[in-house]
Amino acid sequence: MSSFLPLAGVRVADFTRVLTGPFCTMLLADLGAEVIKIEPPGGDDTRAWGPPFQTSELGRESSYFLSVNRGKRSVVLDLKTPEGLRAARAIVGQADLLVENFRPGTLEKLGLGWDALHAEFPRLIYGAISGFGQTGPYRDRAGYDVIAQGMGGLMSYNGEEGRSPVRVGVAVADVFAGSLITQGLLAALYAREKTGLGGRVDVNLLEAVIALGTSQVSRYLATGEIPTPMGNDHRSIVPYGTFACGDGFVNVAVGNDSLWRRFCAALELQGLAADPALASNEGRVAGRERLNAALLSGMAHFTRHEVMTRLDAAGVPCGPVYDMKGVFEDEHVKDQGIAVTVPHATLGQTTVTAAPWSFGGVRPPVRRGPPVLGEHTAEVLSELGLTD
Repeated sequence: MSSFLPLAGVRVADFTRVLTGPFCTMLLADLGAEVIKIEPPGGDDTRAWGPPFQTSELGRESSYFLSVNRGKRSVVLDLKTPEGLRAARAIVGQADLLVENFRPGTLEKLGLGWDALHAEFPRLIYGAISGFGQTGPYRDRAGYDVIAQGMGGLMSYNGEEGRSPVRVGVAVADVFAGSLITQGLLAALYAREKTGLGGRVDVNLLEAVIALGTSQVSRYLATGEIPTPMGNDHRSIVPYGTFACGDGFVNVAVGNDSLWRRFCAALELQGLAADPALASNEGRVAGRERLNAALLSGMAHFTRHEVMTRLDAAGVPCGPVYDMKGVFEDEHVKDQGIAVTVPHATLGQTTVTAAPWSFGGVRPPVRRGPPVLGEHTAEVLSELGLTD
């Protein structure tokens, strides 16, 4: 089957920068949309976020920027000038989607807000990402991932018991909000097929983190119990988490009593298997500390490979704890082609991750590498009929 690009023919005016908005527009590009990234003079903030940088004789690019901008064309416009605004409006006029993550009201001041654009371009779909939403007491606050992780409660139950609050090591508020706005935009495109009209989609970082909390949030709302950090343990399933072997760490997920019996047989833990207090998950949760201590002792004399081999053979969910080198050396990751090397205007080539879907068993190709600042300004504006 040839590559299927479900958003082929969809045009995106991308006014986003940093992470959450660019993550969204990168996903849209992966799906086949034509994404025009509109950058100010000096570029997206993340072009300067380093080290690390990838360098060549012709220039350097921040690895942070490279991570979320594949598949796009870059146009530099100064929106503080009439010429820049005129060019921006020309791009918007040809777009199906506009995506922005400025503070609420910023684009309104430039005449590029939802009300003005909807009146002029009624089929345009407008996606806005903010820190705290378009209304409410915190509307005008700047939003960053670490702020949302703290205010959304995530840092209160992440990390180790008795330690200081810890944010998740990847920007989950940004990435999840970027995923949510993408879902909303796709739904709005579907709705437009039926109504002929565009719509507005709003997502904010704070609500994204609260939504991400799912079971922790529900537990609190149902019982009033405040979740606390438990490290890698699961609040409702035991054993479920990270265990040390003789030469590394493995994660195991023993989600039911049948798996528990197979787990014990595979690792020769007959004493634990015979203990009636541990026969049910409820009993294992109650005996968590005693059980975890016994498992640490029982698994220490196995190598990680031995644990994985035994548990795989028994059908018990398990996996090694990798560093990033281990991830990309794993035979499955290699087989799936998740790391893709693409041409780049100044670096010669760079390696990015592939699109995270397949359609009919075929993964959409990475059609463009991340753009150099302003790489496509003349090309895009000439396509719109603007002169030098």
